[in-house]
Amino acid sequence: MNRTKLLLLALVGMFAASCATDTVDQVVTAESIAAKKFVNTSDSAVAGELIIFVDEATAEQLMMAECATRSGVSELDAFALEVGAKEIKPVFNLKVNAKSKRELDMHRWYTVSFSDDVKLDDAAQRLAKCDVVERVQFSTQIVAPKFEVTEVDPAEIAQTRADDCPFDDPMLPLQWHYRNLGQEGLFPGVKAGADINLFPAWEQTAGRPDVIVAVLDEGVCYTHEDLKDNMLANEAELNGTDGVDDDGNGYVDDIYGFNFVKNGRVTWTRNGDSGHGTHVAGTVAAVNNNGIGVSGVAGGTGNGDGVRLISCQIISGGEAAGVNATAAAVEYAKDRGACVLQNSWGFQAGVISNDNHFESGQTGVEKTAFEYFMKHDVEHPRHPNLEGGIVIFAAGNDGKAVAGYPAAYNKYIAVTAIAPDGLPTYYTCYDRGCNVAAPGGEYFVKGSSSIDSGCVVSTLPDNKYGRSQGTSMACPHVSGIAALAVSYAADHGIVLSLAELQDIILTSVNDINASLTGTKARFDGGVMNLNGFRAKMGTGIVDAYRVMMAVRGTTCIPIPLGEQVILDINNFIGDRNLQVKMLESAIGEDVREKLGITDVKFMGSKLLLTCTKPGSALVTLRYVAGGSTVGGGQITGGMEAQQEFAFIVREGVKVDGGTGAPIAGGWL
Repeated sequence: MNRTKLLLLALVGMFAASCATDTVDQVVTAESIAAKKFVNTSDSAVAGELIIFVDEATAEQLMMAECATRSGVSELDAFALEVGAKEIKPVFNLKVNAKSKRELDMHRWYTVSFSDDVKLDDAAQRLAKCDVVERVQFSTQIVAPKFEVTEVDPAEIAQTRADDCPFDDPMLPLQWHYRNLGQEGLFPGVKAGADINLFPAWEQTAGRPDVIVAVLDEGVCYTHEDLKDNMLANEAELNGTDGVDDDGNGYVDDIYGFNFVKNGRVTWTRNGDSGHGTHVAGTVAAVNNNGIGVSGVAGGTGNGDGVRLISCQIISGGEAAGVNATAAAVEYAKDRGACVLQNSWGFQAGVISNDNHFESGQTGVEKTAFEYFMKHDVEHPRHPNLEGGIVIFAAGNDGKAVAGYPAAYNKYIAVTAIAPDGLPTYYTCYDRGCNVAAPGGEYFVKGSSSIDSGCVVSTLPDNKYGRSQGTSMACPHVSGIAALAVSYAADHGIVLSLAELQDIILTSVNDINASLTGTKARFDGGVMNLNGFRAKMGTGIVDAYRVMMAVRGTTCIPIPLGEQVILDINNFIGDRNLQVKMLESAIGEDVREKLGITDVKFMGSKLLLTCTKPGSALVTLRYVAGGSTVGGGQITGGMEAQQEFAFIVREGVKVDGGTGAPIAGGWL
């Protein structure tokens, strides 16, 4: 071979090597750019679909596209052709409240659907290399909650009527989670007062039909005898034509909600449905005082005044929705007017590890949906007495020292679970991300039998009722109380900001930490170290009456039943350093009778009394504030004033000295 040919081959080799090097560099660069676009990973993702966030120009072009699989955007059309895409469609519905949604860039989220045979990671890498795509998200599948339930025996119902219950629902006495009297045999170590103190709250309000709660869960049985009157009907669809979007909101036949898994009507009888959503809904707003079944926290008084429910179905026939359908369900809840979002679901443990991961540095589609729900739209408010929408989650049943996500995120309320003994349940998540506790119920073992009397009683499909346990059961107690708070605010012309309502719920609590010492037997035969739960169950056990009084702006004073107590009013006024002298305030005879008050004495800033009857009452106390103390304990130069207080008399409570409840559980 001559030298010329050798030189030519060498040059060709050098050129090839150079091109190869340049190509490798370009590929690495392209892949590194693409990698930054991923919001999450393919762990627990729904097959056959990906979620993309596109640039503004592409979003506008996609909205104009006439073909479901051809967008007119060359890069996306090439991808669609390559993977055999079935559809490119928006995640969110801009037919309703479009201006507010555009402000959150909701019009830029799209779902790309293709065959389940296509490898998700490969398809995601291909999409991420498209210049018009700014983010790629796998559609993480939510976890259907495990739901074990036992039906309530009708023979048992006939024996439970009680004269001192405010409503005539025959199973209300079984609902210890509303009022716990420490009934013998209910649960080992049962503690009077381990409940949400609902009866006195009902004296203030039992709900309003203009307050709407959305239940994201399995489908709610809207034909149930104890739910149907508190379901919010979409009148246009109810009186319209089957198979037609009569109200033009983008959803066909969405009468009592919508099935986001099957893209159709709400269902509850498919193979694999458990009744979980119906049970949750009953705790929030089963119809009260109708002579049947159970009572709901915000179920009204039997005069059509309960709060209203809509079913946003994200679990159907045992199949759980992906994150895109779940995000659409959250959006729908707001668009239907809900101001309380009830969530007894979550993602699989470990899929999301912390708040930064949840936010991913680039907002994911589900967080965008929650932001939309929480946002106060001045032009389209959902309820005039709440500026925004409150998001409430079950903390999770994994028994871990962290709530599951999305519950653990610091803008949502995560609810832990207690048993009838006022202690943490064996299954509840706790510590990081947990904000407040409520009754979730707990089975216990007696001999060879599993006893369910300590579980939460609520509705089941087909006009049935049952007992179950879980943070899923604790969560709707808080959702119902939130609905009561908005109802009470509306009754009194009070407008709450979202932050105010969140703070009221988290600080209107009864202490749990004083009881968290020693051990407790587990349902499975193990032992719980209660010390490990101290300051980790949230701020305390939510108290419905305290919530109402906080909305009112009235300070609550807990008083133990049957014990002589000395209340130092200094501890409940102003900065607690004010010089106060109590005056001989007249506590009305009606209050004395209601609470069984005896031995009333005024001593300087202190009030001595004994209350012999459980209950609550508003009391106005007069005092002299400020000035100087002179001989004999007299105050000179002070000003006479008066203030309303709420006395709460219950077994097992302690006077908290007016120090209030600490903010705990990671709430910001």
